[in-house]
Order: sequence, then structure tokens, then C-alpha cells
Amino acid sequence: MLHEVIIANELSITQKQVSTTLGLLDEGATVPFISRYRKELTGSLDEVQITSIRDRAQQLRDLDKRKDAVLKSINDQGKLTAELEAAIKAAETMSLLEDIYLPYKPKRKTKASVAREKGLQPLADFLLEQSSNDIDTKAIDFVNEELGVKTSEEALAGARDIIAETIAEDAEVRATVRKVFVDKGKFVSRVIPGKEEAAQKYKDYFEWSESLNTAPSHRVLAMRRGEKEELLYLDIQVEEEVVMPKLEALYIKGNNEAAKQVELALFDGYKRLLKPSMETEIRVMTRQRADEEAIKVFADNVRQLLLAAPLGQKRLLALDPGFRTGCKTVVLDAQGNLLENTAIYPHNGAGGLAEAQRTIKYLVSKYDVEAIAIGNGTAGRETEEFVRKLALNNVVIVMVNESGASIYSASETAREEFPDHDVTVRGAISIGRRLMDPLAELVKIDPKSIGVGQYQHDVDQNKLQASLDDTVISCVNAVGVELNTASKQILSYISGLGPALAQQIVNYRKENGPFSSRRELKKVPRLGDKAFEQAAGFLRIRNAKHPLDASAVHPERYALVEQMAKDLGVNVAELITDEKLRKQIDLKKYISDEVGLPTLTDIIAELAKPGLDPREQFEAFSFTEGVNAVSDLKVGMKLPGIVTNITNFGAFVDIGVHQDGLVHLSQLSNSFVSDPHEVVKVQQHVMVTVTEVDEKRNRIALTMKTDEKAAPRKRSEKRDDRNSTMPETDMATKLAALAGKFK
Repeated sequence: MLHEVIIANELSITQKQVSTTLGLLDEGATVPFISRYRKELTGSLDEVQITSIRDRAQQLRDLDKRKDAVLKSINDQGKLTAELEAAIKAAETMSLLEDIYLPYKPKRKTKASVAREKGLQPLADFLLEQSSNDIDTKAIDFVNEELGVKTSEEALAGARDIIAETIAEDAEVRATVRKVFVDKGKFVSRVIPGKEEAAQKYKDYFEWSESLNTAPSHRVLAMRRGEKEELLYLDIQVEEEVVMPKLEALYIKGNNEAAKQVELALFDGYKRLLKPSMETEIRVMTRQRADEEAIKVFADNVRQLLLAAPLGQKRLLALDPGFRTGCKTVVLDAQGNLLENTAIYPHNGAGGLAEAQRTIKYLVSKYDVEAIAIGNGTAGRETEEFVRKLALNNVVIVMVNESGASIYSASETAREEFPDHDVTVRGAISIGRRLMDPLAELVKIDPKSIGVGQYQHDVDQNKLQASLDDTVISCVNAVGVELNTASKQILSYISGLGPALAQQIVNYRKENGPFSSRRELKKVPRLGDKAFEQAAGFLRIRNAKHPLDASAVHPERYALVEQMAKDLGVNVAELITDEKLRKQIDLKKYISDEVGLPTLTDIIAELAKPGLDPREQFEAFSFTEGVNAVSDLKVGMKLPGIVTNITNFGAFVDIGVHQDGLVHLSQLSNSFVSDPHEVVKVQQHVMVTVTEVDEKRNRIALTMKTDEKAAPRKRSEKRDDRNSTMPETDMATKLAALAGKFK
């Protein structure tokens, strides 16, 4: 109950919404299912809110488990008091809980533990009272050569060690210092002497400092990477004159010799124990914060890429370009099945060119090809130019981002799909299928390999994978899949299924032929009622006997739709095709304890466009002819481009020269932009103007500003490629890596 109150307050929703959602999740319902089909129960919470409830509840449950472990540990030590138990149970964060537990946490031998073994705890307690100037007389009482205390000064030193640890483990002290570090701390980065040459890609961080509060995630991750590569020193710093007065206010109570001993212990405790501990904690905290931002950027990019407009089911020829090795060429039918494959060599001399021309024309004619997909890697623009010169009538020619195609072609999935073909053929097939349906093809590839994101290899991989899994699941269920043609890979992301049931569906399909209805899913081995409930609404069957099987209307609501049709004296098919009939439906008439206006409104909307793909319509795109390499660029050129990647510091745009250009955050719009995703999205077609070309380093600066004369960025803007993944790096390599150009 307490968890529900906390979550409700944090998310500004009702406790009932939280408790209902958690109940559904605990029963095995998925986020897409709850969002789509249980709106009455949750108060129409969306996927983001439901995911937030799920994740926050897990955090609180983990906190409870840790509390139980801490209570047991302290109780086993015989030190658990009612007051301590209450403090532990009231701890609202993991850091506060660990602060409370720290004095009781089993630890290796420390200076303080050694001093306690020498019997110096009472002396430390005496000093902490800070009520006497006669500390030497008191200290002499603790001189004991058998215990290793030879002088009064040694006794005082041991007592200070105890006080230093006591202060460093005080929960109030730690909370105070933590706040100072967060509010006033800064990153300080400098190059390791002697490594200046090797560290050129980190030149901006050779002498760099920045507030912990304002440092953006990409700079934090860049500095951490430089430190990991042993090229940079990275420190967390807070000025002592800022933190020490706050500690003195907590512990210094007098102005005598005892107080001076406490002051010495306080300073030692901070320098030796508390400061390093806080630095470690703040490193973890800032790393987590940077990870969260980078993961969000990556997930947003993946979502946009997965939901890119599909060409649809077309007879298609796909080319995986190459110079010396030729262009692997495949022909696919409208369902993406391989019909024929060969290789052409249009870039290997006149003979190869003539033969390649004949081959392409022959294949286009033989299979009545409607579109040609060309990979955008090495020789991509040259191959596109070759194909366009063939003047193939009514054939759409599209450059396709081939990021990850080679990952797919060498995968177990590709070997299973095409066991008799090598990786080059599989790669070309992937390029073609990606044009037909980006979502269906890209789910076969680890999202980390599809060429979008920011520092994806530096962030917490478990959190990244969880976020990407959520993103893929959300995208797949938002679009829905055709039950009779979907691969097991995409089926596995459908709500309630997973890899095992997806394979069972494919096996059933092979043995029994295509599904004739959604209800037939219940015949699939091990697919029970719960899995059917979760999955059915996201699976489509074209030309099924029941017209609603092709829609997003859930089978549990078929009877309701049939009643609507019956009340109008028509059948369901007529209700779908006739808008006038749908307008006659009085939704209030069908409200019940289980079904409210949100679901009824969704049903009517779905009847108007049953099974309609929610993705945007495909629009053909072509780069500027004659601009194929960085050397072809001139400042001031206006060029069409495709957004390939979005980061916190701007967007990378493919303008067809084998090297993506950067539209810095300051150049995305004439208006102020804080988040690039507000202005652009992955795969968006944009117009850009070239503002800077560094041919030596393959570096291109672009602007999307339209109402003022394009000009090179100001110096401060240029080098805020501290805002880039690798400042001052070999941009030909690093930008290409960001844009996913390498196979």
C-alpha cells in the first residue's frame, strides 16, 4: 500500500490507477496489452506511465528486500534497537538506507577498529563531549603497553581514528556532504602527462572543469571513456572551504582542547574516509544519470528507426554495393522471398559495366520489379548513379541504410532462413527487406547494432537492453503483425508470446497451413488462454472469415461489435465499410461494468480503418546528382539529406557522400532548441546547407536554419564537439561509426 501511495504521488496519478496497474502486471499482463485493452481499469494510462509504474515498483521492492537484509544483519549482531529499526523501515532511498547501515556493516580491519581493540572507545567518547581542556591527563589513563598504547599521544591518535570513522559513517553527515557534492561539485579532467599525442581525440578535456549539475551526458561519458583508456585523469572536486564549515557545524560544540582533537579527527575523517567515499558515490550517481540520458536518446532513435515508413509488399531488386568484389544482387517477391541472386561488376571496367547493365534490365523485366533497394555503404552512391542511368521506367530507386546488415547475415537467424546462401546474399536480402518493412527486418538484429545511439557501448548494458526490449515490444505491438507471414523473430515480441510460443506458432503454420482465424491460435501447443488474451489483439489475419480478425479489435469484444451490427440490422462487414452506419451507433448504449467510452471509442476508430498500419506513408528520396564525395561539397550548397542519428548535441545527416554531416544543436532551427528530438527524427528527410568542409578529416558541418544566411558556426559552437562522441577525433571514423556506416 505504501508503495502505491509513493508511486501515485511521484507520477501525479491516483492510488487506484497504480494498484490496478500493478495488479494487472503481477497477473502477467504486458504493458502494450494494458495500455490498449484495459483503459477502463487504469484510467487510460499510456505505455510510458505504465512502464514507469512497473519500474518504480521494482525499485521499491528491491529497497524492501535490502531493508530486510539490513535488519537481519544488525539483529544478528545484537545491535538492533526500536529506534534503529524504525529509521531503517522509514528510509526512502537506497543511499539513505546504506548510510544508516554503514556503522554496522561488517568490514575489514580499520584504524578505528584497531583503536577500539586497544580500549580507546571511552577516550573517543570523552573527546566528543568537548567539555574539557585537560585531555592529556585523561589520555594517560589509556596508556597500556600490552595493548600497544605507549604514550598519551598514541592514545589521542587512536581516539581520533575512532572519531574520524564515526563522523564519516554518520548518516546526517553523509547526507550533508552528499548534497554539497551534488550542488557544488565539479568534474575536473586533465590529460595524463606524456599521452598528449595519443589523446588528441580528447583534446577538449586536457584542462577541463564543469559543474556536476550542468555536465551533459555525452561529455560525462566522453571523459569517463578517456579515463578508462588511461588517457585522462578525471576527478570529482569540491572546495574544502565549502564543505568543512558544514561538518564543523554538526560536530564542533566547544572551544577547548577536546574540541581541537575532534576538529583534527573531523578533517582526517573527511580527507581519508568521507571524501573518497563520496567521490565514488557521486561517480556512480553521475554515471547512472548519464546512462539514463544516453539510453533514452538511443531508445528514441531506435523507435523512430523501427517505425520508419515501409515501402510495403513490392517485387523488389536489392543491391549490396562493392567496388572490387562487385555488387551482390537479389530479387525478392512481394512477400520478401528470394527468387534469384547473382553478382554484377559495374565499377570494374567497361566490360563489367555493360554486363551489369544487361543483367539489371533483364531481372527488372523478368520479375516485373517495382523497386530497387541499394545499400548505402561502400560504392553505394556510385551504384545508385549506375542504376539511375539505366532509366528504368516506373521503378522506384531507394538508398537504404544498411547498418547491421552484416550482423544479420552472419547470425543464426540468417543461417536458419537461408542455409544454402552465403553472407553476401543474406546481406543483400536484408537490405531489400528493410525497404519493404523496416520493423519486420530490424527486429532480427540486436538494436545496439543498427547504427543509431550515443555511447551505447559505454552505458549500463543491462539497463540499455531492458530499455531497447521495451522499445521494440512497443513498436511491434503498435503496428501489429500478420499472423500468417510473420517471422518467429517478430512474433516473439508480440504481447504474451516470447520466443518459445513464437516458434510453436511457426511450426503449427508449417504443419497445418495458414491460420483461418484468431481462435485457431488456441490449437497451438502450449498457447493457453492467458497468452491468447495478451496476444490476439496484436495479430492480424488478412481475408479471414471474421472481418474483425484483420483489425485491432480484441476477440473479447467481437460479441459487442456483433451486437452493434445486429441493432442496426446489418452484419459486421457492412458496419466496417459504411461510415453512415457507424455514425448511427449510440456508444452510451453499450457502456457496461467492463466496457466504457475509452474502449468503445477505440473500437469505432478501428472499424473505420481496420488493421491500418499506423506508420507514415513511404516517400521516395534521392540525393543530389553529382554530389557523391566530400570533395564534391562546397560551402553554401543546399542539399537534401536523411537524418541517420540524433544525439544530445545535434543530428547527423546523410547527404550522399559516404560521410554524415553534423547539424549542431545550435543549427537545427532559427529558434532555440533544447532537445534535437523536438525538431528532427531518425529517417526524416531534411534540407541542409553546408557551412564547413574539412576534407582532410572528412568532417562536414551543416545547418538547417532557413531564414538567415548560412555561415560557419561560431568558434564556441564549432568546438562544442565536446558535445560529440569523440571530440577532435578522426571524424571520418567516428562520425561513420555513429551513423552506422560500417558493415
